[in-house]
Order: sequence, then structure tokens, then C-alpha cells
Amino acid sequence: MSDIPDSQPTTALRRRLAELRGPDVAPRALDARALAALAANPGCRRRALLDGAGVDKGALARALGAPAPFGQSQFAFSRGHAFEARVKGDGGGELMRLVHARTGAPGTPPPEPDEVTVPDLTAAGPAGRAERTALALERATADGGWTLLDHPMLELEVAGSPVYLEPDAVAVHPDGRRTVVEIKSFPILDGSADPAKVGAAARQAAVYALALEPLGGRVDERALLVCPKDFSNLPTAEAVDLRRQRATTRRQLARLTRLEEIAAALPEGVTFAPDRPPDELADAVRAVPAAYAPQCLSTCELAFHCRERARAAGAVEVLGREVRGELGELTTLAAVLAAAHSGPDGSDGSDGASGDGPDDPSVAALRRAARLRAEALSTADPTATVPPPERPRCP
Repeated sequence: MSDIPDSQPTTALRRRLAELRGPDVAPRALDARALAALAANPGCRRRALLDGAGVDKGALARALGAPAPFGQSQFAFSRGHAFEARVKGDGGGELMRLVHARTGAPGTPPPEPDEVTVPDLTAAGPAGRAERTALALERATADGGWTLLDHPMLELEVAGSPVYLEPDAVAVHPDGRRTVVEIKSFPILDGSADPAKVGAAARQAAVYALALEPLGGRVDERALLVCPKDFSNLPTAEAVDLRRQRATTRRQLARLTRLEEIAAALPEGVTFAPDRPPDELADAVRAVPAAYAPQCLSTCELAFHCRERARAAGAVEVLGREVRGELGELTTLAAVLAAAHSGPDGSDGSDGASGDGPDDPSVAALRRAARLRAEALSTADPTATVPPPERPRCP
């Protein structure tokens, strides 16, 4: 859950972002998922600007004719709520035992249910709840016992505006250490879980950890990830190291403070208001550089639009970040296929088709791969003609 105050922009940057969003369009609030997705693709200026301006990317994608099916099903939503209620049942006793087992100080006994304090965090509005959470954290540290904050409200400044974030829970240890708790409904099977889902949960927990830092106290470098065990509804937990994710997210949030530089590079009159004609919106989106990757399909509402544009341009990004990094200065699929062709004499010399010589390691590797492929096909059927390399399939 998150919210942003409805106050009118008071700085030049906020006025500029309001113009980009549309003068009569309310800003879409950032949340931990959106901030975590920014950290997963820090090179995308398009997402940074749109999220920083509060643009509803889902509405924008629909206006562009490329909507993305985002959101949980009602069944998954209900299952997640039921599992979270089970984890937090018994006054949080079971959850705090998992916190102690995975992140507690060695040699200390686990807390008994009557030793866990669960303060009331209700207040009027997100700002009031954030203030109540800060007071509860301060009191928990002073008391020196085990405290469970159930759905606390944290405040984080992003691009000059406060963003309110609501983690599943924060556990306060007797030594004052604060541990972010993420409760997810995907299973941990035989001690391991889907790496992509664990990575997304870690990035989200890193956002909460950054929001805890200004409140003082020591924030745990690990988060507790609580999931169903195997195919049951019984909770199990693993500690997830957040150091790398916190550093990456901190750098990405620092980039958001420089949104004015990205906005200044746009043509005059550009707006992302969803009531504008589709052609005008497409030109506005095209004016902001993007860094598409197949991973965007699970994290960004504009991913289908960006994928369509990347495919039309024959960009190698459609093959994934790893492939893009290996191909160096070869930025299009046409250049990759041209570079894969051998020279006129069958050697790795340049035939002038790609414009890149064999001194380029990427070109040399591609031509060697093409030659090995041709040799393998000729050996399998000497009478067959070797077709040219096929165009790679785009995710």
C-alpha cells in the first residue's frame, strides 16, 4: 500500500513532472514493487521518468494499444491473505520463532508468545500511520524486548516527494535490530524457491530496509522471507542477504533525483496524458530512451509496447541482457547475422557485409560459431546444402 499527498507541485521539478503527466491527471503513487522494478532495470530512463512523474503506465499502455496483463488473480490474492493470516496467528508467536531461528542472535532462547509486543499502529492517513510507526520503533528499541510491527507504514523520499510504503511486518530484536519480513505465497520446495521470485522479493525488501534507515537504529542486512513449505500451507523461512539489493536501489533512487535532466532533453510540449491521441503518445514515449529486456515483461506495464518497438528495430535487446552484453558494438540482429558470415575464402576475414573486422572479439566468435555449425551440418549430410543462419527467435 502506498500513497502520495495531493498537494500541488511547489518546485520546478515537480511542476515539470506534472506537465508531463497532464495538468488534470492525479499522480499514480509509487510503491515498493515499482521501486524494486526500477532497481532491476536501472538503465531504463523511460521507466524512471514515467514512475517519477506518477504516470499511470497501465493506462498509457492501453492507450498505445499494447496492454499488459498485470495483477494477481482473485484466487492467488485470497490464498496469499490466508497464508499471511496463518503466519501471523497466535499473536505473531510462530512468526517471531522463525525470525529468531533465521536471524536471531546465536545462543539466545526463542521468544515465548507472551513475550512478543504487537503495538497498535492505526492512525488517520498514511502520514499519521508513519508517525505512529516511528514512535513504536523508538519505544521497542528502548524496551529491549521482542516487538512485531504488523503492516507498519514507512516513509521514503523519492524525487523530492514522500512515498508511503507498507511492508508485511518488521521484527525488532531485543538488541534493537530491525528485520524486514516478507511473506509470499510461492513455495519453498526442498529448501529452494524460484530464483526470480526470490530476487524480486529481495529487491522489494531492500526498499523497505532503505525506508527504515532514517528512523535510526540498526537495520538488519538480511530480510526474512516466509513462504509455504513444499506443497503444504505450513510456513517456513529463509534469511535473504540484502546488501547488494540495497546498494543498487540506493543508486537508482539517486538517479530519480536527477529526473530534471531527463525531462529537459524532451521536446517542448511532450505529455503522457492518457487522453492524447495514440500517435502523439507513441511519439512522446519514443522520445524517452528505454532499456528493454525480456525480464521487463513481468515487471513493467509498458513492456509489450517496448518489445514491439525493439523487434521492429531488430534490436539485440530482445534476446536478453546477457546476449546483449556478449555482442558488444553489434546492436541489431541484422548486424549480428552479417557478422556471422565467413569471408569469401571461408576464413574468418571480413567480407565487408557487416562493416566489422575479425579483430572484434564478438565478430570473431560469431564467425567461428557459424563455421562450426556449417561443418556439423555438412558432416551429418554431405549432400545437403547448408542454409544461412536462422534469424533468432525473439522472446
